[in-house]
Amino acid sequence: MTLKFIGYIGFNNTSEIHGAPRRILDRGYVEQAAQAQEAGGFDRVLIPFASNTPESQIVAAHAAALTKRLGFLVAHRPGFTQPTLAARQLATLDQLSGGRVAVHIITGGADEEMARDGDVGPTKAERYARTDEYLDVLKQEWNATVPFDHKGRFYDVRQGFSAVKPSNLPVFFGGSSPEAITVAGRHADVYALWGETLAQVADAVHQVRQSAASHGRRPGFSLSLRPVIADTEEAAWAKARDIEDQVRATREAAGLPVSGHRPPNAGSLRLLETANGNRRDARLWTGVAALTGAQGNSTGLVGTPEQVADAMLAYADLGIDHFLIRGFDPLADAIAYGEHLIPLVHTKHAARQQRPVALAG
Repeated sequence: MTLKFIGYIGFNNTSEIHGAPRRILDRGYVEQAAQAQEAGGFDRVLIPFASNTPESQIVAAHAAALTKRLGFLVAHRPGFTQPTLAARQLATLDQLSGGRVAVHIITGGADEEMARDGDVGPTKAERYARTDEYLDVLKQEWNATVPFDHKGRFYDVRQGFSAVKPSNLPVFFGGSSPEAITVAGRHADVYALWGETLAQVADAVHQVRQSAASHGRRPGFSLSLRPVIADTEEAAWAKARDIEDQVRATREAAGLPVSGHRPPNAGSLRLLETANGNRRDARLWTGVAALTGAQGNSTGLVGTPEQVADAMLAYADLGIDHFLIRGFDPLADAIAYGEHLIPLVHTKHAARQQRPVALAG
């Protein structure tokens, strides 16, 4: 099994420990982040999506023009763009980048965020049903060799066809609800999880594998983490506590809650329940998840690079083959991961792969 690393390009060099950014779209940061993560050995970078942020595909196109090897995981929310058009947009980006594009399908989100883009009314179950059909149409547009018709609950396509095809465009997919697991089983090439305990990750991998097996599929798995590394374990945990203090102060200054959260989606709710205390297993750190209401990727692994690498390999033993890692000082942390963490994980993983298998008898 080959391990792959996914980095992150937000739209400016800020995170939960900073106040409001000076520039919402910082072109210089985007360019530096892309080039630094390519140099640091990342396989891809996630370009996020939200209802009030710059457009992810356009940012990915700009970053792709400045790099040669780095791949891009473009976050995309179904329902706002017709699937036939989205398929052609992504296929075009894939062709222009030389086959370096994957898409991360994000279905959920809070009702109020969906409403900002005019998506008012569908229940969560209806949104996942729409995503299921959306991906059916998307894949037909990518794969059809002749015009096709599709008539479903949400989309009616007559003689749909795309002259531009992707070279190989993987579909990443996340979501913890039963509806999400069902859709993941049908469509995900890679199922994306947030950083949870080893037991929780093992359970999620099992559920998705069962769902996928019924369709004759076997997806990969991506785990999202915020590693905090330092020369000693004590220094790393001190750094984590300092990050918690900065997150708390930043949220309080902005009038945001640091407790009593009620997440709107199953994934955040499950992650927040995990954040009981700020440390689980040997290295899983949940302090920021507790403060923010588990909004997105908010848990980390804390320790020396050696300790964090070993913790990541414990997840690899459960079937994780992609690690999405980003820090709280986005650019500086990405550079540090490329220098101190990614090569170490690869070296340790290669050594484990070469161990002789003991024969029974």
